[in-house]
Amino acid sequence: MHETASFVVKPETSPERQAFYERLDRVDTAPLWEVLNRLVLPQPQPAIVPALWKYDEVRALLMEAGRLLTVQEAERRVLVLENPGIRGASQITQSLYAGLQLIQPGEVAASHRHAASALRLVVEGDGGGYTAVDGERTSMRTGDFVLTPSWTFHDHGNLGSSPVIWMDVLDVPIVNTFDTSFSEHHPQETQPVSRLEGDAGARYGAGMLPIEYTPPRPSSPAFNYPYSRSRPALEQLARDRSIDRCHGVKMQYVNPATGGYPLPTIAAFLQLLPKGFSGAAYRSTDSTIYHVVEGRGRSRIGSETFTWGPRDIFVVPSWQPVSHEASEEAVLFSASDRAAQKALGLWREELDVRS
Repeated sequence: MHETASFVVKPETSPERQAFYERLDRVDTAPLWEVLNRLVLPQPQPAIVPALWKYDEVRALLMEAGRLLTVQEAERRVLVLENPGIRGASQITQSLYAGLQLIQPGEVAASHRHAASALRLVVEGDGGGYTAVDGERTSMRTGDFVLTPSWTFHDHGNLGSSPVIWMDVLDVPIVNTFDTSFSEHHPQETQPVSRLEGDAGARYGAGMLPIEYTPPRPSSPAFNYPYSRSRPALEQLARDRSIDRCHGVKMQYVNPATGGYPLPTIAAFLQLLPKGFSGAAYRSTDSTIYHVVEGRGRSRIGSETFTWGPRDIFVVPSWQPVSHEASEEAVLFSASDRAAQKALGLWREELDVRS
């Protein structure tokens, strides 16, 4: 990796300067030259660290939470995935929150809405679980990618006979950075259903849009991206040998109305790693959350190597080189704040990183 020379000379301290700093402090000012090297960095120095959560371990604790308290008591029965580098912040990266949520058979998580945008990646689901967004319910099956855009009422339920579990990713830290958090509950436990299931998919997810459609908000109007459609697309590209040396076969989820990211702050991706794939190292400024939908392999993040299997979750900090290997065919879902970084003109990547 490249190193940048520094020509900054740290100012020396003296009794006279220290007295001056004390006078500055009394009028709520501070000398920039004392902190400039901490504010303007030559490259990212994330506080978060690479980490892996083994799904079977966390699932056992999530099921215990299901026995200890009701969904009404918790409102959302979730185990927060806290990055070891910033424990207590309720964050998995510097800008995103993530957790694993459980809905037991017969349960309902009451309808509410909030300023934060959210995505759900279904970890366990046979279609008995559902999410309702602004009057439409969508069934939740393993691998499905479901959105609840900012300020949309949403509730969850489980009409099936087995637990439903998904990974939540929200932009709560971004919203709170701007002090723009609002939330409220729906007057009813579950919002009225006003559209048949599949309505949004028919209107926005079939390569067409309603005539002269004008998007009412920056998030995607199609709020369920079924795995049953996404995975075959990756398989087709793999058969065509469209395999990137860093990413394998990787596609990004899009807003069908704009071609942009599905949420204004969060980007999401799905990638297939063929059996035996050994990728080149890559890095980018968006710290990334990975969920293993299928398969087994390992990822080298910086100087650490993490071995993963089905349903495990791991995180790659900003500007840390990452390379993936697959001991069997694997599918990885990932999410990051790339959408926000690109909108602000901040995002950067480097391919084929050399140590």
